[in-house]
Amino acid sequence: MNFAGIGFDVHRFASGRKLFLGGCEIPYEKGLKGHSDADVLCHAIMDALLGAAATGDIGLHFPDSDEKWKNASSVELLKRVVSIIMKKGFKPVNVDSTVLAEAPKLKNYIPAMRQKLAEAVGVSIERISVKATTMEGMGAVGRKEGIAAMAVVTIRSAGRKRG
Repeated sequence: MNFAGIGFDVHRFASGRKLFLGGCEIPYEKGLKGHSDADVLCHAIMDALLGAAATGDIGLHFPDSDEKWKNASSVELLKRVVSIIMKKGFKPVNVDSTVLAEAPKLKNYIPAMRQKLAEAVGVSIERISVKATTMEGMGAVGRKEGIAAMAVVTIRSAGRKRG
């Protein structure tokens, strides 16, 4: 049986930080503000996976009040989320995601993001979709105040007992 989940995340830009999206460092003048590395794409995928398995959200599993997760690699946290849902008896099937950003332009980085995400999620690269779009100048993202991402995932019962 298959189950679907949806995730969304947004972070403000911050000076003095590196920009990470989909587990890749993207050259840009600013990074994103957050407790971890603030990779909004990984965060949206994590929330989608956790939601599909009905097991909370990333704030529950990796609270920003816990110093253990300060500056953590979000792609490593994504691997932990996959482990969490697998222990509940689920296996990821596919990821469809969209990054909303006026800048930087992401087209040239999408293949590397897809590869990193496929490795982290444990599926073939053909099961990972990463798209990028702008907000056409509208809203906080459109004013280049930050970046947002959304994801839809499918997971399936791995044949183990779910708790």
